[in-house]
Amino acid sequence: MYHWQTYGTMDRMMGAALVMGLVWFAVLLFFFIAWVWSIVDILKNEFTGYNKLIWILVLIFLPPVGVLLYLFIGKNQKITKE
Repeated sequence: MYHWQTYGTMDRMMGAALVMGLVWFAVLLFFFIAWVWSIVDILKNEFTGYNKLIWILVLIFLPPVGVLLYLFIGKNQKITKE
């Protein structure tokens, strides 16, 4: 195998690794921002019973799953001000 063939393959591999690294960074950044926003939203709003404490604990102990659960389920459990 010639040196120039190996060099092109390594460039493609490094490029793919860089792209995957950026994708993972974007996903982690999204979940971190959503996690912080969820905690702030929980603390600013009222919930019935111990739901506020339960949601905070879910977000602390299961961050990615907790964020998704709160976005789809928890937001509907807030007490609305009339």
